[in-house]
Amino acid sequence: MIRLTIPSVEEDDLQAMREVLASGYLVQGAKVAAFEKTVADYVGTKYAVAVSSGTAALHLGLLALSIQPGDLVVVTAYSFVATANVIELCGAQPAFVDIQPDTFNMDPNCLKETLNRLIANTDIAHRVKAILPVHTFGQMADMPAILELASRHGLPVIEDAACALGATIHGREAGTWGVMGCFSFHPRKAITTGEGGIITTNDPNVARRIRALRNHGQEPDKEAPDFIFPGFNYRMTEFQAVLGVTQMSKLDRIITARRRLAAHYDALLAKTPFQSPTVIPGSQPVYQSYVTLLPENSAPRRTDLIRHLKDQGIETTIGTWHIPLTTYFRSRYGYRTGDFPVTDQIFARSLTLPLYERLQEMQQATVVEQLLEALKKGT
Repeated sequence: MIRLTIPSVEEDDLQAMREVLASGYLVQGAKVAAFEKTVADYVGTKYAVAVSSGTAALHLGLLALSIQPGDLVVVTAYSFVATANVIELCGAQPAFVDIQPDTFNMDPNCLKETLNRLIANTDIAHRVKAILPVHTFGQMADMPAILELASRHGLPVIEDAACALGATIHGREAGTWGVMGCFSFHPRKAITTGEGGIITTNDPNVARRIRALRNHGQEPDKEAPDFIFPGFNYRMTEFQAVLGVTQMSKLDRIITARRRLAAHYDALLAKTPFQSPTVIPGSQPVYQSYVTLLPENSAPRRTDLIRHLKDQGIETTIGTWHIPLTTYFRSRYGYRTGDFPVTDQIFARSLTLPLYERLQEMQQATVVEQLLEALKKGT
């Protein structure tokens, strides 16, 4: 089986975890602190706060900005559902924005239209509290344009950088543009801690509030325990954290391999009906996933194509989700096909191909050969 992804877990990762497990110190201690420092130093922020998942990072990030029931958070329509779920879990409402057809990221022009429409409504304007762009598949959103619009309206920006540790735009790292950046270490990311997430920020008040929120509301800066507000158990374990430290030592190597493999896919697909991902000038993506677009007339057969490839020993999947058209959001807010036309198209046509550090070029050639064969047969 040519798998969709295989994490780069090696003997040094396993040995580090064995040592922590044998120590008996398993929850949020020195290893977590070391991992936080490693990530903060890599990204270039003053603070990093480790938590139990990327979803937890987003949830706490919103709560740290006091997002509450009745608020509106402006967010991309095309992402994994967690990006919008956390808004709902705060009691707030997502205001979805369509995407760019080339990068699959939030379209600044659509963002401008959405903000202007919301702010023009005097009954709604005061409810708009934040902007939540996503660095889709590891390529950064157009942060200069998004921040300019955010500044114009006095809105904080939270980066959903779940897929983008190590990505840059105009030389500046993901997780350093907004008030905070939220990363994931799920096994499909470049490096993994199994599950796990982290929030990067330069704001000491944000960092302090997130540290309390992740640990039952316990005051993080005093020796004597005290609880200053209700919080969650969103802590990271010590064995996850030590895995994160050893994984971080491989990050640049893994990103280099992913970029090389993505370039090889680009070459293999160059003269085919499949559309390769577009990289905008000034962007250095990390290729958390390699997502191609099917020809428009083949989109209705995507499920059959995925099944055919599986039968040939190749694991593929969709790109990600059209969140407004998932059952919950469609039922709750009445979204329909056509409300987000670019997302409609990209969601229908996107296909994620296998990509991981040890993928071989001959395996990539097999993937593309089988794609073309399936297309030719009308699978």
